[in-house]
This record gives sequence, C-alpha cells and structure tokens, in this order.
Amino acid sequence: MSNPNQLYLLADHIKLSLLERQRAQSLNINGDSKDGHISRSLDQFRDGLAALETEQKRLEEAGDEEGSLTITDALPGLQKQYNDLTSQFHGFSSPSSASTLTHPNDPALSPDFQHATTSPASPNGAPSAPVANSTSNLRPKGARTVSKTVRFSDNPTSPSATPDLEAQLFGENRYRDNPADDSMGYRDEASGMTNTQIHAYHQRILDQQDEQLDVLGASIARQRELSMRIGDELDEHVAMLDDVDAAVDRHQGRLDRARRQVGRMARSAGESKQMIAIIILIIVLVLLIAILK
Repeated sequence: MSNPNQLYLLADHIKLSLLERQRAQSLNINGDSKDGHISRSLDQFRDGLAALETEQKRLEEAGDEEGSLTITDALPGLQKQYNDLTSQFHGFSSPSSASTLTHPNDPALSPDFQHATTSPASPNGAPSAPVANSTSNLRPKGARTVSKTVRFSDNPTSPSATPDLEAQLFGENRYRDNPADDSMGYRDEASGMTNTQIHAYHQRILDQQDEQLDVLGASIARQRELSMRIGDELDEHVAMLDDVDAAVDRHQGRLDRARRQVGRMARSAGESKQMIAIIILIIVLVLLIAILK
C-alpha cells in the first residue's frame, strides 16, 4: 500500500473503529472486541508507511521529482496520524491525538464521525455529551485480543458510508457471515435490535461457533485415532514384507548353491565321457596293431 490516498482512507477507518470502541465503553458494553481488528489495521498502516518511504526513495532515484514531492508532502501528516492513533489505541490520550481522532481526512465521512462522537440519548430523554476519550483500556504494548467485531449503531438500518469504506479497503470479496446468500447477513439479522441485543446476538453467534469447533475437534480426534490405527497396521505390513524379503533372500541363496552344484556335476560328467572315449580309442588302436602283425 504505497498510495497516500489509501493510507488516508485506512486512517479514517481506524479512527471510526476507535470511536466505536469508546462509544461501546460509554454504553457499558465490552469494547475490547474490536481491539484485534484495530491492531491489525495499525500494523497495516505502519507497513504502508514503510512502503511509502521505499516508494519515495525509488522515485528519487528514478528522477521523478513530482511523485517524490507528493509523497514527501504526505508522509509527515500520515506519520503523525499513525503516532496519534497508536497512542489512542494504547490509552495515552492527548489534545493532539484527540483532535486527530475526531477529524476525518475525507470530508464525506464527517457525518459518520459526528455520529460516532455523540453518545445516545439517556433514559430520561436528554441527549448525552460527546463521548470522552477513555484511558481505562491501558494495556502492555503488543497485547492483542483477537475476536469477531461488530459495528454498533443506534439505528442499524440507517444508511452509512462505512460499508463503502470497508469495500474500498478490503475489496468486494471480503468475509461475510453467509457467503451462500448475499441477501442475508449480520445486518439483516440485527435489524431493529438495540445495542445490548446486538451484543447478546453477537455472543450467541460466538457460542454457536464454539460448539461447532468442539464438534470439529471431536471429529479431528477420531480421524487422528483412525490415522494412528492405520499407521500401526502399515507398520505390521512393513514387518511382514521384511520377513518375506528375508525368506526370498534365503531361498535365492539356496537356488544359487544348487545351480553351482549342477554346474559342477555337468562339468564332471563331460570329463568322464572324454576319458571313456580315450580308453575306447586306445583299445581299438591296440587291436588294430595286433591284427596287422
């Protein structure tokens, strides 16, 4: 991601996620469920800054002054936003980072930021003050809580630019709860629910997934046991084949010895025939000499 515009878009996405986490905490709902998603987005932001610096050096070497100047102008602001967002994520709030968090890079997202920074109405009907930056989520650097995330909203059916933002970031083939039917998904199931009901619905989904993982784990255990049995059976067959191989070697040795004995007997028989023929010829010669005398 070596395009400054993409990094500005990613920064707005992280800001909205941080604001939603603060909003969830103000509603006494566990906002840590978004930490894994935010942490991965910050890592992607950091990698994008590194790629942008590499691209700047490449353009400088290639002599593209205009492209290099464009990246040079954008880098300080992007680096400052990354530092401020990282501080906000780890609970170190400051006026500078708070200002960065509440101001979008894209003016078209201003309504979303305004909605995310405003708390829902209190039970007596009076509107609450804007959500304050929370520092209660302080954690060691590098700690992550990976979990499925949910976007909270007072009116889940109201249109928002956030889905389009996510589509631009992650593409059209991003994960869906029900890939076989695009007309049904989390937003349809959660339509008309309050934030508390959405959180309960989210927890129910996680419980169902845990049950499915347990079933999958049991199936994998059975397959492992079956594989071990097959392995034992194969070991027995290998031992049997080794025995057969040894027996074949023994019989082959016996056949070789028998072949050598037969060869010796054949040679001996051939020598005996020659000796008999010589004796017969000697006798005939003796008889002829006696007759001729």
